[in-house]
Amino acid sequence: MGSRNSTNVTDFILMGLTDSEVNQQVLFMLFFLIYLITMLGNAGMILIIHLDLQLHTPMYFYLSHLSFLDLSYSTVITPKTLENLLTSNRHISFIGCFTQMSLFFFLAATEFFFLSSMAYDRYAAICNPLNYPVIMSRRLCHTLIIGSYMIGFTESFVNVVYMNNLHFCKSNVIYHFFCDITPILALSCTDTHDTEIMILIIGSFNTMVSLITISVSYGSILSTILKINSTSGKHKAFSTCASHLLGVTIFYTTTIFTYLKPKKSYSLGKDQVASVFYTMVIPMLNPLIYSLRNKEVKNALIRVMKKREGSRQLK
Repeated sequence: MGSRNSTNVTDFILMGLTDSEVNQQVLFMLFFLIYLITMLGNAGMILIIHLDLQLHTPMYFYLSHLSFLDLSYSTVITPKTLENLLTSNRHISFIGCFTQMSLFFFLAATEFFFLSSMAYDRYAAICNPLNYPVIMSRRLCHTLIIGSYMIGFTESFVNVVYMNNLHFCKSNVIYHFFCDITPILALSCTDTHDTEIMILIIGSFNTMVSLITISVSYGSILSTILKINSTSGKHKAFSTCASHLLGVTIFYTTTIFTYLKPKKSYSLGKDQVASVFYTMVIPMLNPLIYSLRNKEVKNALIRVMKKREGSRQLK
């Protein structure tokens, strides 16, 4: 970051979630368990999709990238949070704080468009099943994924540019457990109006574009499902979308609650609970949501385990 910012503030203090030592120990154990499940679940999902050829389809291509994204932005937040809960050192350097904020902004923005791409994939699979392999070509899949990363990176870069123009010369205490945008803006001793407008524009753009894509996709899917005569056919078509729809609902509910609201309605306690949910809980839930409700993933896991067992016996 520029020297302009670091003249008076060289580091920040993360106040965390609680001052009680007992509560800190409980939260450390809980968050460590969540992080462990997140790592194992998402890494396992990526590995299974990579190893099983029957999962080399557009849907699982997106799912593997979603797992990578969840694993990444949980890692951006959780280890530092665990350190703060375990030790009395709550300091984070100025560069470290802005790096954490920028990486999280990049990954979260990218996830909006990942979820949109996954909704379009489900639309193509259910509404145009005969042309699905042609519509969801490898080229289109890679284009959507790369495009999502590029949009997320661009928005994160714009965020860094605006935040770098702020002065931090008052308190360096962040009343949060990670370097989020809203509590950092509250510390600035310069006018944050332009930065707040920029964040609102980016957040609204991400939400509107992705929600419109998802709504149109699922509107078409619902219309197609209602035209299916057999009950089993309707159930099968709906089951392919249920996991994604559940993941979308949880992600959008918490992010909209936290960011797309006036600054004056910011509530430390409520926003911290929502932040815990989308930074730690959702990355843990996604692999569970997509695997426990999916027979293909379960069957793929069985096939992978049988192959490993067979290779061991041959040795």
